[in-house]
Amino acid sequence: MVHYKELGLVNTGELFPKAMRGGYAIPAFNFNNLEQLQAILAASVETESPVILQVSKGARQYANQTLLQYLAQGAVDVAAQMGCAVPIVLHLDHGDSFELAKSCIETGFSSVMIDGSHLPYEENIALTKKVVDFSHAYDVSVEGELGVLAGVEDEIASLHSHYTKPEEVEDFVTHTGVDSLAISIGTSHGAFKFKVRPGETPPPLRFDILEEVEKRIPGFPIVLHGASSVPQDIVDEINKYGGWLENTAGIPEEQLRRAAQSAVCKINIDSDGRLAVTAAIRKVFHENPEEFDPRKYLGPAREALKKLYTHKIVNVLGSNGKA
Repeated sequence: MVHYKELGLVNTGELFPKAMRGGYAIPAFNFNNLEQLQAILAASVETESPVILQVSKGARQYANQTLLQYLAQGAVDVAAQMGCAVPIVLHLDHGDSFELAKSCIETGFSSVMIDGSHLPYEENIALTKKVVDFSHAYDVSVEGELGVLAGVEDEIASLHSHYTKPEEVEDFVTHTGVDSLAISIGTSHGAFKFKVRPGETPPPLRFDILEEVEKRIPGFPIVLHGASSVPQDIVDEINKYGGWLENTAGIPEEQLRRAAQSAVCKINIDSDGRLAVTAAIRKVFHENPEEFDPRKYLGPAREALKKLYTHKIVNVLGSNGKA
């Protein structure tokens, strides 16, 4: 077993209370490869922001769990070399079984999410508590979930959203012992969160649910999944260079900024990064169809990703300068 402290990582135990007191949210960026990790690291160090490196079940299978362990350790070392030892969390995103969570903890993850939101309520509690009991023995933080987000992203898929029921949160937190709770207030997975006509705006987040949750579990860390904004300029660039993303819309950034000033102290962003990478690569291939050196198209994709993440940290989440 490799404990996360041996890799120089931290859990979310100290980060979340600071975020709530400071009125900001910590970025949780998903990564699958080296270029994504480099972009996350560069943006976080340059803005002096703590960061949560998120790995889904699919990403762990794609990248290889042993390589991920050393990539995370390398990220800690590189951050120090760059002059700002930002706090780095390695987090399992949407873990679907006790066995997966256990394996991640044994290979250096400092935080895990166990998503039993699709299960009957009592089964969700039982599964989440089992993961919590094992994780806490190794000082690993655990995120649970109540409510279901619609959309498709990696192996996560649901046709319909089910808003979190505020009357369940206190009982769930008490009986599971989780360290943070993901709730459903209108965010959605994937790039096709909402189908809207030109000029229309997506439905607003249910801040009334968030406020009721805050009243029932005051001071408890809340998480938002599916919080990409699907920037229209990036979508337009993808379509300009041969893609086809029609009438897509995400979560307005001003609503995410409002959420970040509440008990929401972790906001997940994945699809926006995928879109930025896709747009940059499509542009290179369109302008230079003879190009075949991966560095010549992955390099610009990395820079586009860094620019996007820097914007999110500074203008949306407000976590810059909080390392």
